[in-house]
Amino acid sequence: MVKVAIFDYGAGNIFSLKSSLEKNGAEVDVITGLNHTNNYLGLLLPGVGNFDPAISSLISSKRAFVDIVKNQMPVLGICLGMEMFFEKSEEGKASGLGVLEGEVILLPNKFKIPHMGWNDLQIKKPSKLLDGVKDGSWVYFVHSYRVKPKNMEIVKADSDYGISVPAVIESGSLFGTQFHPEKSGKVGSIMINNFLRECKK
Repeated sequence: MVKVAIFDYGAGNIFSLKSSLEKNGAEVDVITGLNHTNNYLGLLLPGVGNFDPAISSLISSKRAFVDIVKNQMPVLGICLGMEMFFEKSEEGKASGLGVLEGEVILLPNKFKIPHMGWNDLQIKKPSKLLDGVKDGSWVYFVHSYRVKPKNMEIVKADSDYGISVPAVIESGSLFGTQFHPEKSGKVGSIMINNFLRECKK
């Protein structure tokens, strides 16, 4: 059994993510600091909360997070969790974790904010996270922002709302989804299982 940790920003319910991981055979701890992560094979940053408060809850652990990335522990960032990988966000004034170059920008005002609902994935490049996921699969989004990476090669799938929204990113041991795999049925379960497989390596 693979043991992983969910970082809790104190901002919302992470029960569905914990439940999804456990259904896929993981042992899960919910933690509020990153200074004792040697017991885990993977880390998840969930998709609940606002940018500045979430970053502030991580700031004392930022050096530990950078070390986790350097040591190539698999990290899955979901929605806000993925957005925090980058340098800054239009949602707040705080600096992001900065482990990926780029920024997070507001969805165009022609959309109802937050954007909520099911959208299909357009798979662009091979991806460990998307192994076994078919092009055109539907996943569940709840978000107001989108990532704008400096290196677009890390974008493995996007979703088309009339604009192209990066939906899956992958860079080394960093994995990110703009949607919520824990709320995306069988397709999301495949991705959760793929992430846990990477944790076991």
